[in-house]
Amino acid sequence: MVASRLELNLLRLLSRCEALAAERREPDEWRLEKYVCALEEMLLVLKKHSSKPAPELLNEYSRKVDFLKGLLEAEKLSSAAEKALANQFLAPGRTPTITKEGTPATKMVHLQTKARYTGKMRSELLGMDPLSVNESEELNLRKRKGLVSEEKQSTTELDAVLQHHRSVQEKLAEEMLSLARSLKNNTLAAQNVIKQDNQTLSHSLRMADQNFEKLKDESERLEQHAKKSVNWVLWIINPLTSTGPFLQLSL
Repeated sequence: MVASRLELNLLRLLSRCEALAAERREPDEWRLEKYVCALEEMLLVLKKHSSKPAPELLNEYSRKVDFLKGLLEAEKLSSAAEKALANQFLAPGRTPTITKEGTPATKMVHLQTKARYTGKMRSELLGMDPLSVNESEELNLRKRKGLVSEEKQSTTELDAVLQHHRSVQEKLAEEMLSLARSLKNNTLAAQNVIKQDNQTLSHSLRMADQNFEKLKDESERLEQHAKKSVNWVLWIINPLTSTGPFLQLSL
């Protein structure tokens, strides 16, 4: 199938991104990140295009774009160990982007970054100058013809440093687990205290309700007693008032 204009433009931009990724870039270099964003947009449009390529090609394009995105994200990490660990999980392309490439450019970039981060980690452990180590590592990588042997050597060195990094992570995970358990115990204790307080409050409310009912009954009884007393007084007064003016005067 003949490639569409959109696919050709994507291939040109992808090749340019691979070339930029292989270069030594300054920290404030912005082109590669912008180009990768444009690649994502073009890839989305290509997947919906009527003349889209075969699924295998689309998967390969997506694999390379994801590799470049992961490469940029790894560069933003703080330590060399974190960068090396993130770089280890990147998956470069399987096929060359352009026909004149012998080895896929993304694979070469993967090896270069792996060697660079390994050099940085070794310089941090040995107290060496990271710039000189990085330059020598990349220069040796470009001069060597045996990519397989270089990859094995870098992997061995990387595994040794990553093992230390994993040990630190495991220790940190154990401390976080211990902190979580302590927090859980404190939370359970606080819940028990709150539960007891709620029970005490409920009991106090019940007692208050009972006292209120008793007070109400006593008030009603007192009111009835007062009415009876008034009635007796009125009954006593009425006969006296009916005896005449003299009795009233004497009263």
